[in-house]
Amino acid sequence: MTELPTILVVDDEVRSLESLARILGSDFEVHTASTVAEASRILEKEWIQVILCDQRMPDQSGVEFLKTVRVRWPEIIRMIVSGYTDSHDIIDGINEAGIYQYITKPWHPDTLLMTLKNACRLYALQRENELLAIELKMAPAAASKVVGERRTALKRAYESDDGIVRTTGSPMSAVCNVLHQVAPFDIPIILSGASGTGKELGARALHYRSLRWNKPFVVENCGALPDQLLESELFGHKRGAFTGAVEDHVGLFERADGGTVFLDEIGEVTPAFQVKLLRVLQEGEIRPVGSGKSRKVDVRVIAATNRNLEDEVRAGRFRADLFYRLAGMVIELPPLRSRACDVPLLARTLVEKTSARLGKPVKGISAEAIDCLQRYSWPGNIRELQNEIQHMVVIAETNSELGADLLSRHILLASPMEEDGPDSGIVAMEGTLKDRMSALEVRIIRETLIRHRWNKSKAAKELGLSRVGLRGKLERFGLENVSAMPKRRAAG
Repeated sequence: MTELPTILVVDDEVRSLESLARILGSDFEVHTASTVAEASRILEKEWIQVILCDQRMPDQSGVEFLKTVRVRWPEIIRMIVSGYTDSHDIIDGINEAGIYQYITKPWHPDTLLMTLKNACRLYALQRENELLAIELKMAPAAASKVVGERRTALKRAYESDDGIVRTTGSPMSAVCNVLHQVAPFDIPIILSGASGTGKELGARALHYRSLRWNKPFVVENCGALPDQLLESELFGHKRGAFTGAVEDHVGLFERADGGTVFLDEIGEVTPAFQVKLLRVLQEGEIRPVGSGKSRKVDVRVIAATNRNLEDEVRAGRFRADLFYRLAGMVIELPPLRSRACDVPLLARTLVEKTSARLGKPVKGISAEAIDCLQRYSWPGNIRELQNEIQHMVVIAETNSELGADLLSRHILLASPMEEDGPDSGIVAMEGTLKDRMSALEVRIIRETLIRHRWNKSKAAKELGLSRVGLRGKLERFGLENVSAMPKRRAAG
């Protein structure tokens, strides 16, 4: 039996402790404490991976307690939960106690579970890194050889396949051709496109096809951190530069020297930080926070944004000089709704990867499910498709085919993106009231039939129709079971 991750919940409210223990009990081995003293006794006896501590405690604040934990048990992942959103508490927690996550009340059970699982994965990764560091000290030459071989393998992989899944006639193919053309030239690039369109994959393709392929590729999400933390993360800091800076920190620009820095969500940075970034790009050197000396760095910068930066420049929210420093070339990545031809191949690829990652074998995905996926417009792009496939794999029977009945209802109710379905003429929600009502009727009947795996008796009962009445509507609208047909259209 797999051993559950061990967490400690600290809260002076008994009901809150009981509620958390009940919600988390099936996924974690949960220890609870209503006082800081009791929590300390548990920490001395048990192997705790994650602490979830309430901020407002009677004897000591959560941040103060976790500062002590950081000193005595630095490997434990520390999290605060609070009904108060005092910015000073958050900053103190991040800087002084090394808080991994600050969770506000009321919290959603699913979100809390996911956050705790991520924290446990981070703890496991830290342990693996410690072991790896020991191995590296023992065998630096062997480690260097392995790293070199892996980088070479990555380069070869990107030479034959850039990692961007697409069909021959995909709009993405033209984008990839541009990426391949500009990759060898040492110019900054802006990758533009909606969230989830694969901008990081595009940046990796640029890096591994460039002359910097054997140097580091580092990623930073610029929209996820306030200015001070972002400056420290990118440029580094000296010990004592600010509260919580207990040791020197090497920034990502310095770590990536000779390689590539990928700045995601560049459109989210503040005007004040834009000035600092511009100076680094102009001078080719960084100055760690709290240091009086600058350091030369040689990096290629690839930036990504889901905003139109030219519009942001015109509106005065993004500096024109920084834009032109970053925009050696702007490459737009198309949304998934304009890549309907890629959906079948993407879906099958994601099914294979998700099945392997979760360790749950499934037998592919049905033609009917593919047809439904192609009908949907995917506002969340590939990331949304990835989440939907993961949802299907999780709830499917082991070693079964992923059927359309596993899809979320909003996807089953979607209208076609392509004008070649049996209901394409009426589903566009245009025209007379009768036409619009017919469009809704088609969607509802089709979604109900798919959920009931085309069992007409069950569908008719749910819809309040007789079997004869339902059959008449199916004939009228030309609805049929896609998976039972010989080959209605190619799915890949």
